[in-house]
Amino acid sequence: MKFAYRFSNLLGAVYRQGNLSFSQDGNAVISPVGNRVSVFDLKNNTSETLPVSTTKNITCVGVSPDGHIAIVVDEDGAALLVSLITRAVLHHFHFHKPVNSIRFSPDGRKFVVTKENVALMYHAPGKQREFNAFVLDKSYYGPYDETTCIDWTDDSKCFVVGSKDMSTWVFGAERWANLIYYSLGGHKDVIVGCFFEKDSLDLYTVSQDGTLCVWESDTELDGLVLKRSRDKPKAPRPGEEEEEEEEEEERLEGEEGEVIRGKSEAPKEKMTKNVRYKQRSKHFFNKEGDFNNLTAAAYHKPTHILVTGFASGIFHLHELPEFNLIHSLSISDQRISSVAINSSGDWIGFGCSGMGQLLVWEWQSESYVFKQQGHFNNMASLAYSPDGQYIVTGGDDGKVKVWNTNSGLCFVTFTEHTSSVTNVTFTSSGFVIVSASLDGTVRAFDLHRYRNFRTFTSPRPAQFSSLAVDNSGELVSAGAQDSFEIFLWSMQTGRLLEVLGGHEGPVSCLCFSPVQSILASGSWDRTVRLWDMLDSWQVKETLPLTSDGLSVTYRPDGQELAVATLNGEISFWNPQTATQTGSVAGRHDLEMGRKETDKITAKQSAKGKSFTSLCYSADGESILAGGQSKFVCIYNVKEQMLMKKFEISCNLSFDAMEEFLDRRKMTEFGSLALVDEGAGDGDGVNISLPGVRKGDMSSRHFKPEIRVSSLRFSPTGRSWAATTTEGLLVYSLDGSMVFDPYDLDLDVTPASIRKQLRLQEWLSAIILAFRLNEKALKQEVLEKVPHEQIPLVCGSLPDIYVEKLLGFVAASLEKSGHLQFYMTWAQSLLMLHGQKLKTRSGSILPTLQALQKSIQRHFDNLSKLCDFNMYNIRYAVALSKQRGVKRAAEEDEDEEEEQEDDEGLSEGMSEASVDDVEMIL
Repeated sequence: MKFAYRFSNLLGAVYRQGNLSFSQDGNAVISPVGNRVSVFDLKNNTSETLPVSTTKNITCVGVSPDGHIAIVVDEDGAALLVSLITRAVLHHFHFHKPVNSIRFSPDGRKFVVTKENVALMYHAPGKQREFNAFVLDKSYYGPYDETTCIDWTDDSKCFVVGSKDMSTWVFGAERWANLIYYSLGGHKDVIVGCFFEKDSLDLYTVSQDGTLCVWESDTELDGLVLKRSRDKPKAPRPGEEEEEEEEEEERLEGEEGEVIRGKSEAPKEKMTKNVRYKQRSKHFFNKEGDFNNLTAAAYHKPTHILVTGFASGIFHLHELPEFNLIHSLSISDQRISSVAINSSGDWIGFGCSGMGQLLVWEWQSESYVFKQQGHFNNMASLAYSPDGQYIVTGGDDGKVKVWNTNSGLCFVTFTEHTSSVTNVTFTSSGFVIVSASLDGTVRAFDLHRYRNFRTFTSPRPAQFSSLAVDNSGELVSAGAQDSFEIFLWSMQTGRLLEVLGGHEGPVSCLCFSPVQSILASGSWDRTVRLWDMLDSWQVKETLPLTSDGLSVTYRPDGQELAVATLNGEISFWNPQTATQTGSVAGRHDLEMGRKETDKITAKQSAKGKSFTSLCYSADGESILAGGQSKFVCIYNVKEQMLMKKFEISCNLSFDAMEEFLDRRKMTEFGSLALVDEGAGDGDGVNISLPGVRKGDMSSRHFKPEIRVSSLRFSPTGRSWAATTTEGLLVYSLDGSMVFDPYDLDLDVTPASIRKQLRLQEWLSAIILAFRLNEKALKQEVLEKVPHEQIPLVCGSLPDIYVEKLLGFVAASLEKSGHLQFYMTWAQSLLMLHGQKLKTRSGSILPTLQALQKSIQRHFDNLSKLCDFNMYNIRYAVALSKQRGVKRAAEEDEDEEEEQEDDEGLSEGMSEASVDDVEMIL
């Protein structure tokens, strides 16, 4: 139970590459992030990442019209069929080649996939349980180069495919006699988007050089005639394959056998007159002399609005077919890679893969609905706030970002640093963030006013690589990479208090003791020094290590110190007696992968690897360790053994993921990655410099290497977070998975618990429910207890169940709407058992912090609501005074209401006041 942590959310990255989609109701954006899919709910302002992942980065996502299923395809063409309701993978399939785009038909019965120069139409997975979810219906050949985009007519009769050979092809989804295929030219560059007009065969095509062609059809959709039964079964129509009822695997092999390709001239006319297209008009986006590549386009049929995104970060809104510009705006300085419009046509989503930005823009009010950006470089470190509500991250792009753990979104970014941020931490108050950077400054940020209120510097410029703030929040210390010194500043005055010298190598890590004012510093000179802050900053103890110290951390109670060293060991020390109490050899648990350009095997390179980040769990019994590998290990400190290993990513788009290189890439001259494709002189590929962490940025293609740069346990003890190459991964305890009864007996059954409830034996029902430990049952029992009986039940509860009940109340309070009811439980438990709980404060601290986090969250929501109501009422009063229609008696009433700004204000009043304001307006 204790290690039933599961991946719960991905923060710090909102979009990488691929196409954005909106959910069916238009309130959520579905965004591919690396090899995972995130769903951002714009109405409730939350984000969640689906618990599915592909083996490479995702390139396209197709969502069914009813919004129930999605097909996710990665760079290699491996596809997953995912249910968006249950979040489960329903089917795996491989297209064997990279897929450019995927679109469901509006009736949801077919979907078309474009790969290479073929369009494949499959039967969509239906309501009945199918053994074979991807059944190939027809293959359409025609274009000579890769196909890029797809659009369907509203009644699913035809679809259009754009290609890189500058042609656009209209295909019939059924066997229409007068429209089998139709090829349209008219462009001088790659087709970026092709769109049908609403309920019509009329067409718009947009190409990369910023040209729009408007095509008019001479036939309506009703004019399409189904083909009669075939005369000769041997000669299939051009543009289609024979329709065959057989498995898709056999079909994929037999694809080449009976292909008749679509010709560029029109099909021969028989009895019925074929559909004809003519070019009605041609428009250009780029003005004279100002050339800008068009990179993404989307069209909303009901409102006739075309959105186009350009390589310079500008987007245009045009009304078609007149091509009237509604507005244009620059939203980024990077290329816009994807554009999507929601079902109502109000919101437009933009993805910029260069910066990892995701924006949702409301074009009518010209305002942002949603604006998020991850760290576009590596994330270097993270820290939890004392109540576990917020996470702060620092990145190599010099930004400090603060994320809300409940919503998963970033709400403030500080950009004052001019170089990489190496370390971040919260002070004990939870409202001040301190960050250290390679630009030679340590900065303190205020979370009330969102400003940088202190900047600490050293007398000689130094690059700070480590940081620690003491328990009072008064002392700030930072270690320098190049001068081997530790600097101490006062938070109050901003003055440098002392420079601690003594280390003979770079200071790699600093950590203050949670209970005393003692600073532990680890260094590459193979020592850990303990400095006494009260006794004139002298070295109290020096702990000798067997190798260079990389990471130092104190146990939450301050009675133990863990040190990670360069030889892959974690050693545990007693800081009072300066004796070593144990060690763990963790090198084999790291399990390194082999990089593509490595000339030695993974087994050999693992000998030089070690843990670079350590963190104790909230109860201090286990320790998390991570380093330059895809694994995070949890060790039991007392037993000194590995408890569990988490594989943080299975994304093969990263380097050093696999232990052995792919045999298909090995030649007689070594790995293919080491063979230079260019004809340049010199002996092949430049091997990356030693110590380079992110890959060689100057090369054209570089794969980021998978690594864990920082780990932190949440103070509530229910989750932990890791900053990795992928982003900020949050793993949380999943209680629903595990049946974990306490003191189980034969008579502890749901039936006996409900019998006690009927007899109104509240206390015994609660004890039995906690012995069975089923969440739903515990909630049922607690919520049946009458409100006035709560103090009585709490008073007679045995001590052992007090802590369990308090933990359950803290967890329920976060999600439940019964605010006063659960607050009464918490208050009664703390009032009646406060003294006893105080004696065990160390073990119960995570529970209390979880309770504080829940209460704080409700307090924030309610205080916002009350403020909102207050201002609404004032606004209504001010408006009515301007009109001069307000009576004196009502004014007095409103003044009384203004003073009533406590948490008792109801939501109903806020709705009423909003309605009043709307009525007046």
